[in-house]
Amino acid sequence: MTTPDALTVDESTLVLGIETSCDETAAALVMGGNDVVSNVVSTQIELHADFGGVVPEVASRAHLDALNPVISRAIVEGGVDESRIDAIACTVGPGLVGALLVGVSAAKSLALAWGKPFVGVNHMEAHLYAASLEDPSLEFPLVVLLVSGGHTMLVEMQDHGRYRLLGQTIDDAAGEAFDKVARFLDLGYPGGPAIDEAALLGDPDAIPFPRAMRDAGLDFSFSGLKTSVMNYVRKHPDVGDADVAASFQMAVVDVLVHKARLAAAQVGATGIVLGGGVAANSVLREELLSACAADGIQGFLPSRAMCTDNAAMIAAAGWHRLRSDGPSTLDVGAIPNLKLPLID
Repeated sequence: MTTPDALTVDESTLVLGIETSCDETAAALVMGGNDVVSNVVSTQIELHADFGGVVPEVASRAHLDALNPVISRAIVEGGVDESRIDAIACTVGPGLVGALLVGVSAAKSLALAWGKPFVGVNHMEAHLYAASLEDPSLEFPLVVLLVSGGHTMLVEMQDHGRYRLLGQTIDDAAGEAFDKVARFLDLGYPGGPAIDEAALLGDPDAIPFPRAMRDAGLDFSFSGLKTSVMNYVRKHPDVGDADVAASFQMAVVDVLVHKARLAAAQVGATGIVLGGGVAANSVLREELLSACAADGIQGFLPSRAMCTDNAAMIAAAGWHRLRSDGPSTLDVGAIPNLKLPLID
């Protein structure tokens, strides 16, 4: 049996990743930090749809029911024996504390039972690695535009484990604004895909929604845009949802892409990487690639499956952390407000 102290981390090291930070129960096997052997995700979208958002208690209970079958399926689909797994990586934060605890408890139990290293992973750091799972040739420095329901950040990725925060939202995250506008327009849940679909039939130039802080540094603000959408619809009750969705979406994307370009130029980045759930948005993906082509830098888009919460990115980040820092201690708990580790 491989002991934690005896493990040499290299391209043959197989990491089991576990993700339960919000409403996706996921497990994956990744070898060498980028070779996805299996990747299983059980979604809870239908459970939360009636509430228009994630209910923490419901999410935690669903994780309890789904996690063991999901882990078993990931191992079976990977075609390996449990003894072949070298380490267990798990999201320890940020996220919903009850949901996190389900995954952390399971990961520690497996680490103890199998005599393998346990690696606590920062969920936001894992999103930084989502694109590299499908394109290991990424060259530093990179600017990562991390856009999700809880976070909107511009991060300079100087090297593995070396991150500098360039800008972030001062109020609502972009994904949060998508959810709130979709709920207001009664377009369905989750809000991001609902807005994206509705916007296909709309005119993105129909309504001149504001671009808050577009030319004021690298921080973001979307709270005012959300309020502007609501006020406009109340004053113009006959306006079509498609035009509202398309105009709102373009206002968000315009600011995100503009600031990502500024950040890349500021740090001399070789390219811009998208990460987070909002990275699945079709207009954001198109506009970012066009902007990168115009600027003569690379644009890296993870597949839509890698944009949303998944365990492959957790395993990848875990591999890199295991290589640089070694195993985590088993007294590491769930940290719902965990911050991205930054350099000065």
